[in-house]
Amino acid sequence: MRSTRKRQFSLALTGLLSGALCLLFALPSGGQTAESRPSHNGLRVYDAAHEVTINGNVEKVLTSRAGGPAGMHLLVSGAHGTVYAHVGPYLSKSTKAALHMGLPVQLVGAMATARSGQVLLVRQLVYGGQTVNIRNSSGFLLRPQSSAKNDPFAARNGGAQ
Repeated sequence: MRSTRKRQFSLALTGLLSGALCLLFALPSGGQTAESRPSHNGLRVYDAAHEVTINGNVEKVLTSRAGGPAGMHLLVSGAHGTVYAHVGPYLSKSTKAALHMGLPVQLVGAMATARSGQVLLVRQLVYGGQTVNIRNSSGFLLRPQSSAKNDPFAARNGGAQ
């Protein structure tokens, strides 16, 4: 008798789990567009259609910020106020060394919302006549060429541009 009850329970549980799995795949994905869907780090997906160009001076260079994306950040003061900008974890040593308070820069990127507030996801950084590409046109971070040589994944995806 116990064997029959166990078998019935097992069959019922299997049926419930199968039904739940079928429902999971049958439900729509929520209808979120790429523009409104958050990425894994809490930021909204990069929106290339709404890129902005900011000209200003570096107020502060930060190596990280709680609640923001990993990597280097800049506070840049310009004609429209102060902008918090993410320049990523893959800057070359020479670029990191060149970034200092008072340096005039031009930032091209798209604004995004992080847990800590608005942040400019920098695609291109221009300073002292040098242009540094930080993200590709889709907003994905680029690695420096020296790292791409040793990283087959980066080289396959174009590495730094």
